[in-house]
Amino acid sequence: MPGFVLWLLLLLVCWPLALLALVLYPLAWLLLLPLRLIGIGVEGVFELLRAIVMLPARVLGGGRR
Repeated sequence: MPGFVLWLLLLLVCWPLALLALVLYPLAWLLLLPLRLIGIGVEGVFELLRAIVMLPARVLGGGRR
């Protein structure tokens, strides 16, 4: 919602820039989508490694309850 209000303010101040932002935002989102997917995959790998490293402590009773 704050982003929409800022866009409306930009539309009132400088409408060509607001229209350019309206067109370029989805393109930038599409270009950055693969990087986001890679980040999700890397986070999953780190969570798996953390679970593997913490497994002995959980087996011995030091885990969270």
